[in-house]
Amino acid sequence: MYDRGRPEYPEAAVRHLAERLALGPGRRVVELGAGTGKFTRALARTGAEVIAVEPSEGMRAVFRERLPKVELRTGGAEAIPLPNESVDAVVSAQAFHWFRQPESLDEIARVLRPGGGLGLIWNLRDETVEWVAAFGRLLDAHNDPAVPRTRLGAWKTALERHPGFAPRESATFPSSQDGDVPTFIDRALSVSFIARQPPEVRATVAEAVRVLLATDPATAGYDQIAMPYVTEVYWTHRRP
Repeated sequence: MYDRGRPEYPEAAVRHLAERLALGPGRRVVELGAGTGKFTRALARTGAEVIAVEPSEGMRAVFRERLPKVELRTGGAEAIPLPNESVDAVVSAQAFHWFRQPESLDEIARVLRPGGGLGLIWNLRDETVEWVAAFGRLLDAHNDPAVPRTRLGAWKTALERHPGFAPRESATFPSSQDGDVPTFIDRALSVSFIARQPPEVRATVAEAVRVLLATDPATAGYDQIAMPYVTEVYWTHRRP
């Protein structure tokens, strides 16, 4: 469901991050929280050697189907299964806000070579568009305040306070996800605090998304719908 429902990452954003981290042939990069490999596919196209790390067996099973040639290790950001100073870059897509701090930043600093880069990327729904905001409100009705969320920014504070990294830089890129109604139902049901709900609540959310897309003037009657996103990219480097 996650693999079907989540958007790809725009080429311009991937290229920008790859340039800032000097990714390419001869470079070694570890991706933390690789999930089903949505970002890994783009990362592999840089020519760098990619090591994916993912704690969830369900995610790893899909990853292996999609990317059988990419090295995949079981592990998490708080205990990275790699030696000290063994990689040129660490990246995380759609996951860094889940990492425990400061443990994960300590681990990232440990495995990075001096001057190595840390890159973070998120696809965020563009809720300046009314129907996308309405979609978000359907989800937020079931929000669990204990669940970390990108928009709350706790991860930014943790990164700013950590002595091992230079001040972060950032860039944003417009993007969109094209799909049909089932695509966006999967998108809704793959959200962490929706996925953990009982079946009857998930069924209610699915029906609410179906009704929204069938009745909103911007989406009603279309076989294919484009959901606008803003892709946010952040990068920094380990201090010497």
